[in-house]
Amino acid sequence: MKPILIGLIGALFFAVTFIVNALMETQGGHWIWSASLRYLFMIPFLMLIVMLMGNLRTLFQEMKKHKISWLVWSFVGFGLFYAPLCYAAAYSPGWLIAGTWQFTIIAGTLLAPLFFIKVHTPDQTFIYRQGIPIKGLLFSTIILAGIALIQLDHLSKVPTSVLLLGLVPVLIAAFAYPLGNRKMMEVCEGKLDAYQRVLGMTIASLPLWLALSVYGFSTVGLPSGSQVYQSLIVAISSGVIATVLFFMATDMVRNNMAKLAAVEATQSMEVIFALIGELFLLGIAFPSPIALTGLTLVMLGMAIHSFASHNEQKTEKEKSVMHMNA
Repeated sequence: MKPILIGLIGALFFAVTFIVNALMETQGGHWIWSASLRYLFMIPFLMLIVMLMGNLRTLFQEMKKHKISWLVWSFVGFGLFYAPLCYAAAYSPGWLIAGTWQFTIIAGTLLAPLFFIKVHTPDQTFIYRQGIPIKGLLFSTIILAGIALIQLDHLSKVPTSVLLLGLVPVLIAAFAYPLGNRKMMEVCEGKLDAYQRVLGMTIASLPLWLALSVYGFSTVGLPSGSQVYQSLIVAISSGVIATVLFFMATDMVRNNMAKLAAVEATQSMEVIFALIGELFLLGIAFPSPIALTGLTLVMLGMAIHSFASHNEQKTEKEKSVMHMNA
């Protein structure tokens, strides 16, 4: 249950992204600066943390061994994750984006066959392909059903063109984030901690953020002072605290797809936190009875998902033994 708790705390800090990005859009901030400034601000904070822990040299040594992998999967896990989310903020409110983002629960589960598990014995190492955890997929569907109810009233008022501009980028991000995160876990093989991995992926994705900054400067000019300040808040809260917490939680269960899916499912709570934040900070309308029913389903699905994944750990170990004896 510890990884689940860490994931929930991370979701709380992640929700800041959706709230503050929505606020920046209402104040005329451009999505390019919302995306690039977050990661540019993250580097000095993470660099200081890793340096104080004495792990900076180890990180650079590991990055040097797999340069291409770091560049590719950091671009996927950070670039194709956050830039589309910021773009979508121009067309959808924060809580709606947070709700659509929960498709990453299903996406993370469906990505399972792309990864393998290594089982070591005294004589040899067995490798077998991960399977899609059916129970996790079922419980994730319960969560998504709740989120669909939350969005129902708003979706009926959104034009199709605006809906697609806010929907498609988030769906891209929903697949990119778990894919990039899991691929980097494979590359690191447990040799780096969460702080090192987040710093390494931020540095490796730097070419994208610098290119976006140059493009933003040439097209829309420099960001306003308020957008710089708000981006700094997002960088610390979501970029440093939330990302590190989430990576810590996924690292704990990286060899168990059922529990990994459960940790990723904790991110469904972002929509609840974002909704509460927008209610108090942006003055949006109070949720309807349908939306409140959806919130209940989300929390119920979370509880069932967490409980099932805890009991499924024994099943995963039994599968490993069966493969070794086959």
